Formats: sequence, structure tokens, C-alpha cells
Amino acid sequence: MTDFIEHWIDGASVAGDPARSGPVYNPALGVEQRRVHFASTDDVDAAVDAAARAFPGWRDTSIAKRQQVMFRFRELLAGRTDELAAILTSEHGKVLGDAAGEIARGIEVVELACAMPGYTKGEYSENVSTGVDVYTLRQPVGVVGIISPFNFPAMVPLWFFPLAIATGNTVVLKPSEKDPSAAVWLAKLMQEAGLPDGVLNVVHGDKVAVDALLHHPTVRSISFVGSTPIAQYIYTTATANGKRVQALGGAKNHMLVLPDADLDLAADAAVNAGFGSAGERCMAISAVLAVDSIADEFVAKVADRMSRLTTGDGTRGCDMGPLITREHRDKVAGYLDVASADGATLVVDGRDPVIDGDSAGFWLGPTLVDRVPTSSAVYRDEIFGPVLSVVRVDGYEDGLEIINGSPYGNGTAIFTNDGGAARRFQREVTVGMVGINVPIPVPVAYHSFGGWKDSLFGNAKAYGARGFDFFTQEKAITSRWLDPSHGGLNLGFPQHD
Repeated sequence: MTDFIEHWIDGASVAGDPARSGPVYNPALGVEQRRVHFASTDDVDAAVDAAARAFPGWRDTSIAKRQQVMFRFRELLAGRTDELAAILTSEHGKVLGDAAGEIARGIEVVELACAMPGYTKGEYSENVSTGVDVYTLRQPVGVVGIISPFNFPAMVPLWFFPLAIATGNTVVLKPSEKDPSAAVWLAKLMQEAGLPDGVLNVVHGDKVAVDALLHHPTVRSISFVGSTPIAQYIYTTATANGKRVQALGGAKNHMLVLPDADLDLAADAAVNAGFGSAGERCMAISAVLAVDSIADEFVAKVADRMSRLTTGDGTRGCDMGPLITREHRDKVAGYLDVASADGATLVVDGRDPVIDGDSAGFWLGPTLVDRVPTSSAVYRDEIFGPVLSVVRVDGYEDGLEIINGSPYGNGTAIFTNDGGAARRFQREVTVGMVGINVPIPVPVAYHSFGGWKDSLFGNAKAYGARGFDFFTQEKAITSRWLDPSHGGLNLGFPQHD
């Protein structure tokens, strides 16, 4: 009998139509391990209706009680990290250590949600006019939709729903259909923490479910992380339907290595940032801009470090796991033929890796391509796999021009021991998140995450103070109360003051 992953609506598992379903693979084995129901429009309607019914009660729940639920959820999640990490490794393929790191970054946002009272306080101005006060309140927006990607099936939902719930909203979450189990696991854990039924709902599926959320009149906002074309579609469609939108798109993250950099540090960083999670990260470094004078030495150091990496089943202590699907593996591998045709040099070819795992898995080993022309699709496209490209540049100015000329502006890094160059870079680069001798500059939870240009549509970033702003709406109140001294009994002769 086929094992189906079901929706989670109004605090209970809800089966969908078995005829509309998709496979969930174990990428390290190359086999379908379960199937997931794809929501119909009626399924999405049921989830939204459950969230709408739960909203008034949750909105009116005291801040203290909402905060207590988040504290309990944080403790439960921290205590069961190994259980969730095993789910991520089984369905995504990332190694257990990387999965645990993903959960740890998600817990940071849960901890931020516990601090919600300090971020959602209103302001008060007394006596703006005689006897008149003005003050503001921050209130929840209502039912919110979240659409999350396959590459971080726990962390990205945790970027959004803890803040949404802590501020009094109710949620319908649509995770990736490629690795959907983590979302349901998190929803059940929230219920265990004391969250009322209907406050967090999960529906699975494809474009049908996405479009149902985008068009549903009760859904007040949409939060999305994914590729740039889909982010643009989400933003355009949701805003046309009157919703506020967080739409975080794709990336082509550059790392500029100057001649005075510590090349050992830079090489370590390039390998870690390029091949962690098999390169399936929107913050992965995929293009290194190496100044000509040190490029040969740098490439040699990177290649040496790559030779020590092990690729295999994420449960076996390997450095890098498989890609998410066979189709995605084949697409990424196809870029290596493009690289050769465009005159680039394949320094390390990952298409025939030595694997610690089942040969049927979706494997592609770490790959290093040198002398990549900026006209090549290998440079231009977000490959989203373990392919590290090296583009040789004349110096700082040349490297900066290339970075600023990219349509993406998610993350970037500079490696240098020159403080002046670093300070100039952070001011001049047109990218939303910048690392100085840090390869993956993902901000901590109390600073917000988001890029520039085609990496972010609109101006709503994720988590941090901007996250609280997104999930609340400000109400301004102008108030005047009559002075009690105007009334009362006085039997004396009337006098004019």
C-alpha cells in the first residue's frame, strides 16, 4: 500500500485525491519512498477557511500566552533536532550535519519570535493638541500564505510562520512537493506546544495550490522564496490581488578575491560556500572573481581541498550529498558541456564521482571550472548545484564592475586584508547582503534577510524587524477625553471663568 503524505488542516491530517499526487524520493537511493497528495482548490479553500475561523480567537489571545506557545515550541524543536534532521536528509539529501545547521538557523527566528512584544509596541504622543493624544497600535493582518522551496524545507518555513503566528496571524503553508514532510512535522510540533487548531495549516501540491493561495480573497499576504521567474510571478499575481508580498528570488553570488587576501582562508571559504548542501543554496558562492596575479595559486588550493571531499549518503558522515532529483542532477551536469564549448577549463569534473552510497542516487561530485567567460551560461545562470566557476579579473575595479553588472543582487563577499578596500566594497557593491572575509553572509535573525535587483521583488525582506513589520499593520488613533472638571453639581450662583 502506498504511503501518502497528507495535508494538515484544522489540527488534523486530511487526505487528498490519490489521483493528484507526486513522488517523494530518497535522493541518496534514487528511489521513490512515499507520495504526497497535491491539493485541489477545494483543499486550499478548506485550509484557508480553517485559518479564518481560528483567526479571531488567536488574534485576541494575549501576548503573554502567544509568547508562551513560542517558548514551548522552541524547546521542543531544540530537543528533537536529530529527528527533524533525519527527515531532511531522507527527502532532500543534504548531510545530517548540514541539516542540523539548517534547523539551528531556523531556531534563531523562533527565538526572535519569542521577543515579539518588544518589536510590536506602538508609540504614544501626548497632548498633540490641547487635550488630544495620538498613538499607534500594531495588529495582525489576518490569514497569511507561505510558499517555501525545496532546498531548505525546515529553515525557510521557520523564517516566516513563527513571526506570523507570534504576532497573531493564522497561516496556510505550502511547502515544496519534493520534500514536504518537514512542514507537517513542524505543524504537529506547534500543536504539541499548545497552538490552537487552525492557526497553522499545511497544504501540499503544485501550481494549482500556489494559484489558489495567490487568488484567494481571504489570504492577506504571501511569503515566498524560490527562483527569480517564480518570485516575479508570485509578486505580480499576489499584488494584483491586493496582497502584501515577500518575494525572494534567485541569485548568482560572487566572491571577489584580492591579491592581499589570505588565500588559504579564501580557498576554504570557496569550497565550503560552493559545495555545502550540494550547492543547492540561494546564498551559495557560485562565481569566484580571482585577480589574475593570484588566480593560479588560488585555483590550485581550491582543487586540493576538493580532492579531500567525500560525496555520498548523508547518513554516513560524508561531506556532500546528492542533488534533489535525477532531472535536476542531469540539468546541472549539462552545464559542464556548455563550459567546455565556451572555452572554460574543467579543473575538477564531478560527473563520475567516487560515491559512498548507492549507485542509483542522484550524484554529481564537486566541480571546479576555471577561466569561465562572463558571456557563458555557466556564469550567467543560477545553476543551483555543486559547480564553482572561476572568472579571472584584472583587479578590484574589474571585479566590482562584473558584480554590479549582474541582474542578481542577493549575496556577495570580498576576501582581502585591506580595510580600505573592504570598506569601499561594502559601499559600492549593489548587492543586498555583503560578507567581508565571510563567504555566506546570511544575517542573524534580528537583522533582516533579502537581496537587491532581481533577487527581491518589492521591498519586504524576511525576518528581523522587517519581518515583524510585514506581519502586522499599523493603526493610528487620535483620542480626546473630556476633562472631568467640566461637570458635577454646583448650587452656587453661576459665574463666568
